[in-house]
Amino acid sequence: MFDDFYGLTGRPFQLTPDPNFYFESTTHRKALSYLGYGMAQGEGFIVITGEVGAGKSTLVAHLMQKIDRNHMTVGQVVTSNLDGEELVHVVAQSFGLDVQGHDKASALGAIESFLHEEARAGRRCMLVVDESQNLSVEALEELRMLSNFQLGAHPLLQTLLLGQPEFRQVLAEHQDLEQLRQRVIAAHHLEPMEPGEIEPYIKHRLECVGWQGNPEFDQRVFAELHQAAGGIPRKVNQVATRLLLLGAVEQRTRIDSAMLSAVLKEMQSDNAFPEAAPGPLPKLAPAPGPGPIKHAVYPEAAPAAPAPAPAVDFEAMLAERDAQIAELQQAVIELSQAAEQDGSAQNEELVARIDAFGRRLDEQERSVREVLTMLIEWVETGQLPRAAA
Repeated sequence: MFDDFYGLTGRPFQLTPDPNFYFESTTHRKALSYLGYGMAQGEGFIVITGEVGAGKSTLVAHLMQKIDRNHMTVGQVVTSNLDGEELVHVVAQSFGLDVQGHDKASALGAIESFLHEEARAGRRCMLVVDESQNLSVEALEELRMLSNFQLGAHPLLQTLLLGQPEFRQVLAEHQDLEQLRQRVIAAHHLEPMEPGEIEPYIKHRLECVGWQGNPEFDQRVFAELHQAAGGIPRKVNQVATRLLLLGAVEQRTRIDSAMLSAVLKEMQSDNAFPEAAPGPLPKLAPAPGPGPIKHAVYPEAAPAAPAPAPAVDFEAMLAERDAQIAELQQAVIELSQAAEQDGSAQNEELVARIDAFGRRLDEQERSVREVLTMLIEWVETGQLPRAAA
């Protein structure tokens, strides 16, 4: 693995959201400002949108680390085409409520009682709804109705909606969502990172896992990486992972533009990037962080442990390829010398040897590329890939 080769303590460009790697780009700093303003109001809806991989989940995970759990209870929901009644039950589960009846009225009653209890204990309640673009209009209306719960004049529930760009359009234009729109007190759309932010982003994540300057990066790499990934953090992570893997395989201490070009060409050929951008990853209940919230997230099945890395002796394969190249070079020299002596039979023999060497080199190159592709697939998914044909 490249982390061992470069002396890193972990994987700096993993695709799953991790607040420990949070990087405050310009757009994320603005989003935090809107979130802070909205949360200070203590009511209504806050809306954060962005492209797939723009960092919405990482932003919220970072925010959760800063919330005082003694003063706020948070329920978190990841939606998937829920209707109104289903959403009410999922919200109840997100706050850890066991609804006796399985009807909507029982779930609403349990939620209202819970919110009253939390308010009397001096705790505010926030509901975080991820992938909001999957919600039906009916489900969004149910969320609006939940925001009506009050203790006297004190609102009991505030909701943070996270979604992809199409959710912003639906929220702005759908004629049945006017009442919900009037309750949005803060909204921000996460833009891609700016070109000048790629270098500090890369170095920040590397420093989080003990990077000491190995590998180095040519300056051109950062500009070209921004252009290729469009400034989307998850896409940057995809390419950076493959760059480090290639660097480790070829034992490079400097990442250059040629390596980036090779990685991008390979990713395009295997449809990994950019045409097939990664989809939203499954959201898990966040582990309690230092200081922040009283979490109330419904449990999900624990992810399976990553499969062990395929056992591959890259050094032996590369050494064999280097030896074949040296043998081919020697054959070329002998052919040149033989041509000067005008020995046609010897020439034919050397040409045949060169052809054989070329075929062996092609086979070796294909083997190295297949194994490298398998290892990259394992690094990115944690699952052993299917054996190369």
